Amino acid sequence: MLALTSSIEHIFDRPFNRPMLTILGPAKTIDTSPHGVTERHSYSKYLEQAEELVDQLRQYSISQLKSLMTVSDKLATLTFERYAAWHSSYSAEEAQQAILAFSGEVFNGIQARSLSEEELLFSQKHVRILSGLYGVLRPLDLILPYRLEMGAKMHNAEGSNLYEFWKAFIPKEIAEATGMQTTRVLVNLASNEYFKSIQPRTLPYQIITPVFKESDGAGFRNVTIYAKKARGMMLRFIIQNRINNPEYLKAFDEEGYCFNNDLSSEKEWIFYR
Repeated sequence: MLALTSSIEHIFDRPFNRPMLTILGPAKTIDTSPHGVTERHSYSKYLEQAEELVDQLRQYSISQLKSLMTVSDKLATLTFERYAAWHSSYSAEEAQQAILAFSGEVFNGIQARSLSEEELLFSQKHVRILSGLYGVLRPLDLILPYRLEMGAKMHNAEGSNLYEFWKAFIPKEIAEATGMQTTRVLVNLASNEYFKSIQPRTLPYQIITPVFKESDGAGFRNVTIYAKKARGMMLRFIIQNRINNPEYLKAFDEEGYCFNNDLSSEKEWIFYR
């Protein structure tokens, strides 16, 4: 764990004490292998809505799922089988905590299975994972394997896509998680696909999006695979150091990244290497 000492405060221009919530998106892949990290768990607040979506997805053929999700025949078949077996009354033995189940570049950066139970409990209070199926997840909410991206053009009772389906739930949930306090700060580590689902213009507090860039000698550029992992590393940095003050994010220096004040704005904080 990186120690945040009082010397770090010297990088700040002024005192800053605005508690924060961090959001991120899910991963397309889920690791169902045992982890032995913690037995602590919770359940999604939106299982009823998830069940509604699953009931609709069960009506899709394998070829329709393939088209909806733009996946291979193999993945479409697996998804079809998973939704056929999905049920909302699953137990802890059948499911896995979201932050320990998702895998992919962002979650490779988090390395959640090496976090302590105490660190995971901190994340439970201060982190929310956005999901096409579950809406909003706390890190220790149990999930069954699924595949459903927020950007999927899935017609439903509320409209022609999942943004329409979740518009009455996700922004409200994020607002409640921050207490609707104007002194709060929302740290956005989600992709644009998921960030849009919170309807950021409706929220009354500052939103900070860390952006990770690579130096190529002539300037700085975004490299998606590196940026995804860096977002995960940033979340791990937040969790391990129990950060609840966004100014401390400027001390992030994992794998050579550093904060660039000149390139940053109030809404986008640029880290480069």
